[in-house]
Amino acid sequence: MPKIYLIDVTNRDGVQTSRICLSKLQKTILNFYLNQLGVFQSEFGFPTTHHEINYLNANLELAEMNVLSPLRLGGWMRAIEEDVQETFKSCPKMRHLNLSMSTSEQMIRHKFKGKLDHTSVIKEMTDAVKTARGLGAESIGVNAEDASRTEIDYLISFAQAAKEAGADRFRYCDTLGCDSPFTIYERIQKLAEAIRLPIELHCHNDLGMVVANSVEGARAANDAGVDAYINTCVNGMGERAGNADLAAVILAIRYASGLQGKYVLDERIDLKKAWRLCKYASYAFGIPIPINQPGVGSNAFAHESGIHADGALKDRRNYELYDYEELGRGEPEVIETGRQITVGEYSGIKGFRNVYEKLEIEFKDEGEAARILELARYANVHNQKPLVEEELKFIAQYPEIACKLLTMSPLCKK
Repeated sequence: MPKIYLIDVTNRDGVQTSRICLSKLQKTILNFYLNQLGVFQSEFGFPTTHHEINYLNANLELAEMNVLSPLRLGGWMRAIEEDVQETFKSCPKMRHLNLSMSTSEQMIRHKFKGKLDHTSVIKEMTDAVKTARGLGAESIGVNAEDASRTEIDYLISFAQAAKEAGADRFRYCDTLGCDSPFTIYERIQKLAEAIRLPIELHCHNDLGMVVANSVEGARAANDAGVDAYINTCVNGMGERAGNADLAAVILAIRYASGLQGKYVLDERIDLKKAWRLCKYASYAFGIPIPINQPGVGSNAFAHESGIHADGALKDRRNYELYDYEELGRGEPEVIETGRQITVGEYSGIKGFRNVYEKLEIEFKDEGEAARILELARYANVHNQKPLVEEELKFIAQYPEIACKLLTMSPLCKK
């Protein structure tokens, strides 16, 4: 029976969001959380972007150490041979790729401006796929940017060529968020039946239907007999109005009428990790979780009006579709209101040791403590905000990896 898997793109599309930024340490901690939640793959960055290289290689090293496992780490690049070659030059351990090419009439005419036509678009893409496979890629997804505005017969031809060249998945991108649940179901069903290849759904929220579109697209793929891979972002981040919210997608597949019990979500998904993941992402992004965010918003399980409060107290199922415990909520959280010693870029060894002792982390000698303090100082400069428990623990546990994450060398030569 076909299944639905999740490929999270927070560390790629999420960080492309205007006015949004994550440090390389924060992106790494997000990968840890995504692994714990059971996400199939993290699209973790751009291997052709110079400032990403140390971070990407450091995370690939963590995967090789089985620290980030079984989560797959996938790189995004244009579907051109030069990008593929640069990827394996900069990140030789990269094994999972998504290659992207615009396919709509609008973009071929008004973005490529004569550099590519419909025939050369397919050739560029297939050459890139073959090159990636030849250089050691274990899995390749081919992305059709603006697929929702691409004429369906040409889209099928493009996808079929990708399959014949060696692609493992085909990503249908509703780049402008213009699909509806009805149109995406119809288009994905035709596409999946024609190419018989697993389908990725990459949707945007410009019309407020991103979760519905993502789920309907996945349903169409499964109904056609192939696996579906929904692209998500934590807290619905992403270009413009955002991508499909990770927690909301899981909840929709599990509880929506007509979906519940009929479609199989990846068994590795552990929704109890969602609360801590979403809170960390909110802190890292510097954007509060909306109070009405499904599952994780502060009002998601709040009741005030008399009828609702009375009903919820009598039986939670009167006004709650699912339990807050399922998302990892409900446990008390301790907030320090007295004296606090924190670690920052100007911290000294005494205060630093105090903080780590509270985390029950001991150092074998003064040399090790001084080394971790130095890394913690740089991490504070890197993040531009106080380090949280997960980050402090990571630095102490993987100092060599942390050093790589914090090391950048801009290309300053004229």
